[in-house]
Amino acid sequence: MDQINPYRTELGREARAGLRDIAPAAIAAIPIGLLFGAVAAGKGMTTAEVTLMSTLVFAGGAQFAAIETWIHPAPILTLAFATFLINVRHVLMGASLSPKMKLSRTQELLAYFFLTDESWALAERRALDRPVTGAYWAAMAGMLFANWVVSTTLGAVLGSFLGDPARLGADFAFTALFIGLIAGFGRSRVTLVTVGTSAAVAALVHHFIGAPWHVACGAIAGIAAAYLAAPKEARA
Repeated sequence: MDQINPYRTELGREARAGLRDIAPAAIAAIPIGLLFGAVAAGKGMTTAEVTLMSTLVFAGGAQFAAIETWIHPAPILTLAFATFLINVRHVLMGASLSPKMKLSRTQELLAYFFLTDESWALAERRALDRPVTGAYWAAMAGMLFANWVVSTTLGAVLGSFLGDPARLGADFAFTALFIGLIAGFGRSRVTLVTVGTSAAVAALVHHFIGAPWHVACGAIAGIAAAYLAAPKEARA
């Protein structure tokens, strides 16, 4: 009888945990992906172009921002600046995750291409108990990536047949999911101050100035609040 390889068993266990944890986010992403594909097709993009964009960019917020201002010829500098503001938070998210990942530097750089708000939150929550392994991350982030590419492509194919998912509240699915993920971090004073400050500043900036400035402002406010709320010894 062949002996069971404990290393392969551990890899399988980690991969299954990643798939299990990301399943709710993947399901919530489907109507958003379908909506993006339909909107992009309505703007004149081909199905192949939608698939290529989702594969190379893989950033729902940035893709929606780009498609909302899509004209011919495309305002490249405007799109690039908006994308930068929306996605600059990934620098902070990557810096937060880096010491908790059991990956080489090269593997980390590759892994962070697949970084999303949901995968970051799930990895941070898992890191409360154990390091984030490559198998866990690959299964979790890879599943969400494949799900996004397929759903946006299908949305482009179906186009106007879908209608508006906002009628059913599907556009709020990701937001509701992320609120649930944040709630899982606990209710410490630092967490509550950080989340509350970030949310309040983002809401105010969105109301008085508009997107995409609220993303960067909310992130900066949250960082400042976390620093000020942390114990003095933790700041050293």
